Amino acid sequence: MITVEQITHHFLAHRNVTNELINKIEAGHYEHKPAPTSMSAFDLSTHILTSFYAFASVVKSGDLSPLGQKADFSGKSLSDLAAEYTEKTVDVLRSLSEDDLNKTIDATAAFGRKLPGRQLLQMAIDHEIHHKGNLYVYVREMGHTDLPLFVQFG
Repeated sequence: MITVEQITHHFLAHRNVTNELINKIEAGHYEHKPAPTSMSAFDLSTHILTSFYAFASVVKSGDLSPLGQKADFSGKSLSDLAAEYTEKTVDVLRSLSEDDLNKTIDATAAFGRKLPGRQLLQMAIDHEIHHKGNLYVYVREMGHTDLPLFVQFG
């Protein structure tokens, strides 16, 4: 079985790259969208940052209420938010027990089924990877060509 430390390491292998991409987005580009129906760069970035935190919080609490919580981003840069949410997410992940990973959470309202905590965390990693790919498109359109590899193990 995968451990909390392995999950945290896998999360950071992707989040460190997500944060590197986010750090390339200057405030003047926060409203950038590759298409009219796309999220803005700011909205995509905050969606990525808050989603994993919410998933981890669901696993910790055992209920879906963290998925509906709204965050206040006023006055904060994307770089500051990336650092803040990464730290908060790591704190929640490291607080999880083996029981938290194994417990079944009724996620029927959000995902149509009951799922073990570890599967919800895998979904969170998959979600981060998906949107990190979107973020590569955004920062390339902003003119950045020196981009990180998609994963950083360290």
